[in-house]
Amino acid sequence: MPMKLLKKIALLMIFIIAAAPISAEAEEIQAPDVKALGAVLMDEKSGRVLWEKNGYEPLANASTTKIMTCILAIESGKLDETVTASKNAAVQPKTRMGLSEGEQLKLKDLLYALMLQSSNDAAVAIAEHVGGSVEAFCDMMDSKAKELGAVDTDFETPNGLDSGEHHSTAYDMALIACYALKNDEFKEIINTRQAEIKSDRCTYTIINKNRLLNEYDGAIGVKTGFTGKAGNCFVGAAQRDGMTLVSVVLGSGWGSVGKERKWRDTKNILNYGFDNYKYYDICMEGDFIDSLPVNNSYGRSVKVNTAETINLPLNQAERESLYVDVKLPEMLEAPVMQGEEVGRLVFKTDAETVLAECPIIAENGVNKKDVKTTAKMLIKYWINPLKSDILKYNA
Repeated sequence: MPMKLLKKIALLMIFIIAAAPISAEAEEIQAPDVKALGAVLMDEKSGRVLWEKNGYEPLANASTTKIMTCILAIESGKLDETVTASKNAAVQPKTRMGLSEGEQLKLKDLLYALMLQSSNDAAVAIAEHVGGSVEAFCDMMDSKAKELGAVDTDFETPNGLDSGEHHSTAYDMALIACYALKNDEFKEIINTRQAEIKSDRCTYTIINKNRLLNEYDGAIGVKTGFTGKAGNCFVGAAQRDGMTLVSVVLGSGWGSVGKERKWRDTKNILNYGFDNYKYYDICMEGDFIDSLPVNNSYGRSVKVNTAETINLPLNQAERESLYVDVKLPEMLEAPVMQGEEVGRLVFKTDAETVLAECPIIAENGVNKKDVKTTAKMLIKYWINPLKSDILKYNA
């Protein structure tokens, strides 16, 4: 790698590290006290996992399933449509809102019962209306999960009741929650403390069971869950100083101890994130990296720049150990297209830990030196001046 490039990269990293004060020696960060079988803390903006405990272990996930049910219903475009409850929906076990067969109400209203009080009958009514059947809707849920990168998730019910191989992972549920939280309609629903919804038969008062909204500064959701197989589960989220963190706990315990423990686990995880991480720009879009010669061209070189801005949450130890591995050739081969990726910056804290990668792209394009290109250049050189002279003569 050219020495001048190394110097530029070194200066870039010095600027990054100097952007915030750093102590002489980073203190060791204590992991949060979490009893859940599986847990994850994820940064909503970047999707970076900040901490995990068996985060990729397949586990029953109870009613946290309803996060996917809700976001698919929102994205269906059918929120103003009227749903007719089937017998299958009406006979779902507790928790339920108490729908009766043939009862009608708006799809959007059902989402409040689904997310605020975890109504299993609402989940089935939603699934049947949006997907045509529970089975078809579960296929939609699985497809969406895989699209989001949640590849170790199998939704067999829209409400999370124990069934066959129905499961997810703490990591997958964090991915799904981060996606859902980008939807304003979803955020409005999960932050509602109480709602009244009307069917053609009665009015329901829906109370939000999410204690985090009242007990944690900056809380914005998301969903509780419990089954005999899954134990107490919770997907939580909170926002402070522009940072949104998502926590997931699966299997925080059973009985009254487990019911209380899921809240403690969640608060401990979120506190760990907010206490130890801050956002830093590790590169900015358009930053000049170098000018590279282009082989088989007319003596041209190409300026290469960073393609995007990368903003990541980092703790103190990561800021102190952050460095960049530059993947860039000594020379490019013509032709080079404007905006073409020619290399990458790989940001690391050690040889094994990659925090992020940024493409390096060509600022301008360069043609290949060949007979066709040479002919075009000659025509441009000889014909254009001739046209100019003719215009001057006629004037």
